[in-house]
Amino acid sequence: MLQEENENILDKLRHEEERCDETEARIRELEKQVAAFGEGLSLDAKFLSRKEAALRQKEVALKDAKQSKGGAFKEVASLRSEVEKAKEASATVMRQLHGAESEVKSLQSMTQRMILTQEEMEEVVLKRCWLARNWGLAAKLGICADIAVSKYEYWSSLAPLPFEVVISAGQKAKEERNDDVERRNKLVQDLNDLTGEGNIESMLAVEMGLKELASLQVEGEIVLALAQQWRPNSARLSFSDIKSPADPKFMEAIELSPEESEDVLFKEAWLTYFWRRAKVLGIEEDIAKERVQFWINRSRHAPTSHDAVDVEEGLMELRKLGIESRLWEESRKAIDQEYSSTSVAQKSAPQ
Repeated sequence: MLQEENENILDKLRHEEERCDETEARIRELEKQVAAFGEGLSLDAKFLSRKEAALRQKEVALKDAKQSKGGAFKEVASLRSEVEKAKEASATVMRQLHGAESEVKSLQSMTQRMILTQEEMEEVVLKRCWLARNWGLAAKLGICADIAVSKYEYWSSLAPLPFEVVISAGQKAKEERNDDVERRNKLVQDLNDLTGEGNIESMLAVEMGLKELASLQVEGEIVLALAQQWRPNSARLSFSDIKSPADPKFMEAIELSPEESEDVLFKEAWLTYFWRRAKVLGIEEDIAKERVQFWINRSRHAPTSHDAVDVEEGLMELRKLGIESRLWEESRKAIDQEYSSTSVAQKSAPQ
């Protein structure tokens, strides 16, 4: 609207300028005629007066037009200034938006790393079972009596069926359906209370619990106590003696008590599960393949004293090779790679 008015004013201005030019040309022509004819030429005073008045009116109109044109130019300049300010404000908003997007991506990455994967949650469940079972046996056998009961109550509240869950995990690890989502979901749901399992704090809690268990040597004391219950004459033996198959006393297989047999089955399932995961992720691939088959074969017959020795050595091997920590590292690496791929895809996507 303003532009149209400006154009109309400019048109009028040009028209008036043209008329002014014509008038000035005519005046010059008259002046020439006056100069040529000299003082003898008489002009009608009234006519000249009218012409002069008309010229003055045109002069006033021309001045008004110029003033209007100047006002229009000022308004246009003001509008241009407003446009520049709007552009600057838009640029500021865009910078803030990009900063917010960067912060959101950073928070997403942090959140993603704080949340456990399905496999990691499964591992939390099984380690809670390990802690619940061992502290339960410790409380029953009078090992670390001052804390065993409270520890058992805590971990069993998170893993009420430790033996059944670990045996189930070991059984399913034998079936080679390593990427079966339903299997993993079912295993995780075997516990009644899964509160907090989805975040990294749960994993840290079980790792601290396992370190405490190891520092107090609870597991070794349990093995020794179970053996002493079933075979009282073993009271003079140490835990290292029980694990020494080369000793002539243990060259022949010895029958285990029901509690010892259950403990061996529990540990065989544990070893089968972790070696299966190691095999799937390519960790110590040759050893993992051999160990999976070894523990599957061992679980097919009733445990003997030889099996009790083998599971203890198997657990030591698992820890010596750092299989559990390497599983964690591989899992975290996969999360980082997935996030990096997602970020690249988002950056390359059309805006």
